[in-house]
Amino acid sequence: MKPRLLVVFLLLVLAACVGTTPPKEEQPPPIKEAPLAEKVEPLLAVSWSEVEGWTHQGPAAALEAFRKSCRAIGKRERWQQVCEAATQVEPGDEQSARQYFEHYFQPFQVRNEDGSVTGTITGYYGPELPGSRVPTERFKYPIYGQPSDLLIVDLDEIYPELSRYRLRGRVVGNRVVPYYERGEIDNGNTPLAGDEIFWVDDPVELFFLHIQGSGRIRLPDGEKVMVSYANQNGRPYQSVGKLLLERNIMTRDQMSMQNIRHWVEENPEAGKQLLAENPSYVFFRELSADFKSPPGALGVALTAERSLAVDPHIIPLGAPVYLATTWPGSDEPLDRLMVAQDTGGAIKGPVRADFFWGMGDDAGKIAGRMRQNGRLWVLLPKESAVPEGTDADTEMISRSVKPTGQKKN
Repeated sequence: MKPRLLVVFLLLVLAACVGTTPPKEEQPPPIKEAPLAEKVEPLLAVSWSEVEGWTHQGPAAALEAFRKSCRAIGKRERWQQVCEAATQVEPGDEQSARQYFEHYFQPFQVRNEDGSVTGTITGYYGPELPGSRVPTERFKYPIYGQPSDLLIVDLDEIYPELSRYRLRGRVVGNRVVPYYERGEIDNGNTPLAGDEIFWVDDPVELFFLHIQGSGRIRLPDGEKVMVSYANQNGRPYQSVGKLLLERNIMTRDQMSMQNIRHWVEENPEAGKQLLAENPSYVFFRELSADFKSPPGALGVALTAERSLAVDPHIIPLGAPVYLATTWPGSDEPLDRLMVAQDTGGAIKGPVRADFFWGMGDDAGKIAGRMRQNGRLWVLLPKESAVPEGTDADTEMISRSVKPTGQKKN
């Protein structure tokens, strides 16, 4: 039986088994459940005056990043007019850029399910690692491409309500089993030989490359090659920082990517065991020389300090997003217009975002310290520009539109 048919068969068998336990002869009276709280729609239309700090920052740099988004979304009916108009704005002209956004876009306050408007803003970057295309005495830790035996099943073909989920695994005999986890792969207990695309010299830096999802490899001859996320082993992500907090090894004030790295390096055996507790494993692909910055989930190169990773089930990829937060480790306001161009395994929920700081160590130092409270406003084309209901994100927005100028909850 083919692997895909086998998975379908297994899922159908599992579904058929649900609810086969016979009921008891006497059933207790039903318990009256408390009424559920009314669900808050994630996007609420507001006036520009309610976008905190909007007039205090220049949006021209974000407009340049948005033009990159238009390469991916510009032919969609909802975005076509605003993308065409963006080409008419003089680059670097702050006043014209502000007028452009205010004329063509409607701001929406992003809200959590409970109606709150504050969430967590973290940072990420593209690490640069010395490496080689062949293993050597120095470069002995592999970066793997997507393995040929990695099985991927889209559940929406069987259960449309599960369209957000994919199963990943491998076939053993006539069974589908979970794919190898990090500890098995790093210990060499997997048949992945031949799937290596590069080799690096530091397993800790390699671990953080997995966390960031993309980076740059600096080869011995000076050539720099961008690598980006290709796939993942399907195992859940486990934050090693959270484990260190739970075990009282670090306090929240001490928590940073740099301190995690130092602790692992100073405790090599315990550090190796700690990293293995995150079973998630990322496989990479080599990008063409045209990419000087990693591509996000939208497929366009990210822009340092202007690209944002979001939950695409709430915020449409490609959309401008205004962010009001603070600089890492500070109360100093960091308010600026960004663009939703990426996603992340830990970026789930409405008011949740990851700020792309750029490439290299300097960007990594500030990204590793960022865990701030923040608020978000997503900018979407005004309904007057495109008829309602032209694509999926229009349908979502039409359910949550309130008259412009309504006070925020």
